[in-house]
Order: sequence, then C-alpha cells, then structure tokens
Amino acid sequence: MAGPGKCFLVTGPPGVGKTSLIMRIFETLKASNPNLKVQGFYTREIRQGSERVGFEVVTLDGRRGPLASTTISSPESLRWPNVGKYRVDIASFESLALPELQVREDTDLFIIDEVGKMEMYSSSFFPTVLKVLESNIPVLASVPIPKFGRDIPGVARLKNHPGATMFTLSTSNRDAVKDQIYSILVDSLSKQ
Repeated sequence: MAGPGKCFLVTGPPGVGKTSLIMRIFETLKASNPNLKVQGFYTREIRQGSERVGFEVVTLDGRRGPLASTTISSPESLRWPNVGKYRVDIASFESLALPELQVREDTDLFIIDEVGKMEMYSSSFFPTVLKVLESNIPVLASVPIPKFGRDIPGVARLKNHPGATMFTLSTSNRDAVKDQIYSILVDSLSKQ
C-alpha cells in the first residue's frame, strides 16, 4: 500500500490552466501506462460564443452532465444553490462524480478537479473525498485560490492533510509544475 504524501493539490488564479494541467498529466500517464486504473472527474466551462454560461462535470471515461449554469431555469433550479451568477445542479453532479470517487481494490489514481465551492454544496462530496484520502491511493486534485485570503473550510482541511503537497500554478511555471507532478506520480505509482 502507498504511504502518506500522496495528495497533490494544484491551485492558482481562475483561468491559469489547472484543469488543462491535470488533464495533460492524466493523458501522459495513460499513454505511458495504458493499464493504469484512474478514476475521477474534471470540470469544463460551457460557453455560448465568447460568454461562459456554466460548467459541466466530465468523468474520465467521457460521461458528462451539468454542474452549474446561468441558462437553466426550471422550477427545480430555483431551489438550487447559487455561486456567483451560476445555479449549481447538485443532483447531476452527485450522480456523475460520487460513483467515480468510490475506492476500489484496483484503483491506481484519483483525479478530482475541482474541490471547490460549487462541488462543496453536495453534502456527500467532501466526506467522499476524505475517504479517498484515507485509502492512501494517490490523488491529483485542484483547489481554488483563497478568496480574500480565506480558504473554504474543506479546502483548508485538504491543504492541512498530512500527505498533501501544494503546487501553485502561474502562466510561467505551468510546464515545470506539470513535469514535476508527473515524475512524482510515476515514482509513487511504481512503488504501489
């Protein structure tokens, strides 16, 4: 079993490329090790023309569903929580993301993009993330940069987890950080 020191957290300002970095690492790992069992999800912007109108959650095998939107207006959506101008579709998020975070015997790596405010509206999400951390299976996750100098409580707990390593992304260090995380992951995956 892998020891502690297996939670790799990527943070940085919005739009710096956290998701792109995580997906590039995932694709490189899969290309070099096709039998790797990776579970998890990432979030993607939904755009109409040049305007961002929401986010969708996408599993690593390509299934997708809404996470948050400015354009959905149904009777149910009026009861959904708001993050900024977006309404968060918790049921859609949970139905896709939570099964992907179930710990299995043969899982090599979890990818969680992101552990953010929208995702935290699911009361089941953070306890599931903690179970993943307790499994000692390596985790590559993104977390938002603190707003007004304060982390959301769940993010603070992740950062303070004994096995967590933080990487702060900027436009100038993206490639270096990608190579660094990739080599640490390859190393820890080979020791499992």
